[in-house]
Amino acid sequence: MTDNNSGARKPAPPLNKKKLDDIVAQAHKQRDVRLAGYREQSLKIHPWVCGRCGRTFTRENLYELTVHHKDHNHDNNPADGSNWENLCLYCHDNEHQRFSHLISGEGYTLTAETKKTATHNPFASLKDLLKPPKG
Repeated sequence: MTDNNSGARKPAPPLNKKKLDDIVAQAHKQRDVRLAGYREQSLKIHPWVCGRCGRTFTRENLYELTVHHKDHNHDNNPADGSNWENLCLYCHDNEHQRFSHLISGEGYTLTAETKKTATHNPFASLKDLLKPPKG
């Protein structure tokens, strides 16, 4: 924002660090409560093995084993664990990268039904433009 009289920028209001810390702490607490529910259930139901790479986990490294929602819906938490898959941090990250590429359309190949034929030729008159002038 600029001051109408001098054109100089107004200083930004001071950051309320306590308020920001409270928001972050609350977000962490809510995340921990949410994770404790289905993560603990999944660890009781499923073996402590990554469902992709097969890496085995112990109590010492169990924090590296995550719970992945197969349908990518974190609100879909059936008690039987059918929507959960235990994945190591690396495979979990890879799964979400693959999913985001799928959503964004990367790697999408056109089929005969989705291909559209171009009807405009931007170079149609190029040959005439390149001819030397008559004269």
